[in-house]
Amino acid sequence: MEPYLELTNTCSHKTKFCRNCSSHFIAVRPLIRNVIVHKMFFRDLGKDKEKVDSVVKMILDCTNLEFHELHKFEKNVAGNLVFRAKKEHTHFVYCVNKKKLETLLFLRAISNFTEYKHLLSNESQIKRMVTELAQ
Repeated sequence: MEPYLELTNTCSHKTKFCRNCSSHFIAVRPLIRNVIVHKMFFRDLGKDKEKVDSVVKMILDCTNLEFHELHKFEKNVAGNLVFRAKKEHTHFVYCVNKKKLETLLFLRAISNFTEYKHLLSNESQIKRMVTELAQ
């Protein structure tokens, strides 16, 4: 699959990170060079490419204060560091594979908290989504 969006990573030149970056995200952010968006993330946002672009750019902009719990580390699923950003009532779930740190994978945009918790507890679904994106 082709990368969804080429990035200009300003974090690789920073020595001081914003208050939104968790320690897990600080470690991987300077290495991220591209983004891949899962079809479910695209579908969750109404198949609106402009909206997807906007969300991806806002999440990657460490100075964006519109999000609650931006870059919150959730768990490690088989070598995939899973993060969350929350804006209003939507939980944006994304991850970085430890073996392929240069790619950020956007998995889901979920408005229902119960569905979000179910995704986090279903590690096999997360692994399957990451595998689909790696092909």
